[in-house]
Amino acid sequence: MALHLDYSNINYSDFLLAIITKDIIEKNEFQSSFAKFLRKDHMSVNKPQSEISRRTFIKGLGGGIVGTAAVGSAITGGAAPETGPEGAEIRGPDKVQIALTVNGKKHRLLVEPRTTLLDAIRDQLGYTGSKRVCNRGECGACTVILSGNTILACSMLALDADGGKIETVEGLAKGSKLSPVQEAFVKHDAMQCGFCTSGFVVSSTALLRENPQPTLEEIKMGVSGNLCRCGTYPHIFAAVTEAAESMRKGG
Repeated sequence: MALHLDYSNINYSDFLLAIITKDIIEKNEFQSSFAKFLRKDHMSVNKPQSEISRRTFIKGLGGGIVGTAAVGSAITGGAAPETGPEGAEIRGPDKVQIALTVNGKKHRLLVEPRTTLLDAIRDQLGYTGSKRVCNRGECGACTVILSGNTILACSMLALDADGGKIETVEGLAKGSKLSPVQEAFVKHDAMQCGFCTSGFVVSSTALLRENPQPTLEEIKMGVSGNLCRCGTYPHIFAAVTEAAESMRKGG
């Protein structure tokens, strides 16, 4: 879609508006339009204070990449607004400090707004038991427990977990003593490659906390969000069944 602009009269604000209201702008087309725009000396000595400067415009575009966030940054001089629609807080685009309690230990860390909870706990905090396998919320290998509920850490932003209490597979054992679920998985050889195992263990633990005496069908449903590409499901179901019995006996 070509940009048909009168470069002799257009100001910075109008140019921005023309850019963000187009559905599709090819990179070379934008560069050509921008070059034409900069060749014109539009800036008046007595320009209004609200006008956007070339320096602010270029800085906001971030090297020529056009996007909603970049345009917003240009308009506000690089600073994100404090609140959005209906007073919603806007955090970013720079790194933001968050607080996470992982396995009972409190952490404060700086994350980019785009950082997933999985990347934060693995790469910044070192809890690598939660696996990055599909990284799209399909396999369950990254399952953790957040405030009592199982969630897929690869599909949640770290910002959304700010202030939350998280349990990973590393936090299920008590010192060197494995949890009943972990012991049962070892006993029944409920693993093969191991990439999915931590997710199954966490999901099974959450299931048994909510339902101490599940039927086989309930076990299948409880771990249905986890995939084992090696096909160890019969061993997994047997392990969860035995772990449930052990936990009922106080194991």
